[in-house]
Amino acid sequence: MKKFSLLFIGVLSMSNIMAQDISDAVRYSLDEVQGTARFRGMSGAFGALGGDMSAVSINPAGSAVFNSSHASISLSSLNINNDVSFFNGFNSSSESKIDLNQTGAAFVFNNNNENSNWKKFVLSVAYDKTASYEDNWFASGVNTRSIDSYFLGYAQGLRLDEISAFPGETYTEAYSEIGSAFGYSNQQAFLGYESYILEPLNDSDENTMYSSNIASGTFNQRYNYVATGYNGKFGFNVASQYKDNLYIGLNLNSHFINYERSTVFNESNANTGSMVSNVRFDNYLSTIGTGFSFQLGAIAKITSELRLGLAYDSPIWYTISEETSQYLSTIRDGADTVVINPNIVNVFPDYKLQTPGKITGSLAYVFGEQGLISFDYSRKDFGNMKFRPTSDIYFSSQNNIISDNLKVASTYRVGGEYRYKEFSFRGGYRLEESPYKNEDFYGNLNGFSLGLGYNFGNIKLDLAYDQSDRTVNNQLYSVGLVDAATIDTNNSNITLTLGFSL
Repeated sequence: MKKFSLLFIGVLSMSNIMAQDISDAVRYSLDEVQGTARFRGMSGAFGALGGDMSAVSINPAGSAVFNSSHASISLSSLNINNDVSFFNGFNSSSESKIDLNQTGAAFVFNNNNENSNWKKFVLSVAYDKTASYEDNWFASGVNTRSIDSYFLGYAQGLRLDEISAFPGETYTEAYSEIGSAFGYSNQQAFLGYESYILEPLNDSDENTMYSSNIASGTFNQRYNYVATGYNGKFGFNVASQYKDNLYIGLNLNSHFINYERSTVFNESNANTGSMVSNVRFDNYLSTIGTGFSFQLGAIAKITSELRLGLAYDSPIWYTISEETSQYLSTIRDGADTVVINPNIVNVFPDYKLQTPGKITGSLAYVFGEQGLISFDYSRKDFGNMKFRPTSDIYFSSQNNIISDNLKVASTYRVGGEYRYKEFSFRGGYRLEESPYKNEDFYGNLNGFSLGLGYNFGNIKLDLAYDQSDRTVNNQLYSVGLVDAATIDTNNSNITLTLGFSL
């Protein structure tokens, strides 16, 4: 029997967690080139250079390169362009947004004791937006697989009395009680059954087999995807200079996630024998998370021109909360409309995610006052990501999927700067390998950047433009309707930074 525990506030706490999967883990583990205009103008190749607030987020020793206290603030304009193909359909979309993506300050304390090998001590604090989740695209095309496969995938093997409403019970009551007693899978089967998409083999409570009231053939499908939010961190840094040639540093970071996603799926068919001709399926996800990580780094001056950098980023240990809501409507026999709008927010128990750690090696050559060239190499094993608790059966299966499908991914960044009087001219290139073993599913990222700076003395003004491209096959659903829309994404940014000596 279903558990009678209607929550009048419309919030449901469920024991079965079914919303998290490998795509969530990857989303919260990717790095983006965010930060100051100088940093972005050189594609983030700053691990052996320092002397920039965003460089501190790559190598904590970078703050010790400052000769005096420094602060900066950066505004960025993000532009996203998506070209989407889905079977025979092709669509394009674009979106723009302006926001604050970096601010921070480093306070330099010089050691006046000439007999000490420790030349200076630096404390800094900074905010960095580490990822943007702004995205908006839609896919449309003619498919031979229907959304019924999604609901059938969840329903098969479940008892009819565990996925259906009691006589006189509202959809809201039934959806809430089924979720409380049996979890997310049963809720999906409930939606399919009560909307007449699913037909039980027989009407007994013990029935566990279902067929579809949507006949085979072709299906006109449209899928709208809208996401907002960002991933950011507040970092506390301590660094020091030892003698003239060694800089060391430590970062303690507090991370946060704010992510919202809304999808709307529409399907229509005119197939002979279809009882259900139209389906609309809406899903909403809200994610909030907090986390902690630390970083260790060092920069060594091998000669007055040559510098080496090495940094270690610990995993980020996240605690994440998620909420979902759903809506489903169908048109039956060409006239009757069935609407299932539970008005229920599914509140999942908090779960933990451990992202992979990272090692970064850097090399830079400084041509006196004229300019520099820099190279960074990073290595991150995405197969080491873990959902916790690992004793949870579902999380254990997801962790196995992660280790089977993800791999070690390398990132290469190269940047250069040329100075002429008060002007600085910059450029860079980066390549980020796919975290997936199947790179046809999730491609590599390629990007380039250009930048310009002007030194007013105690004040510096920097401007940068960077662009990146990646192709991803985005599965519409993880169960049943697993067909993917191919998305060619082009992200471009214009960043303006005001820096000044304190």
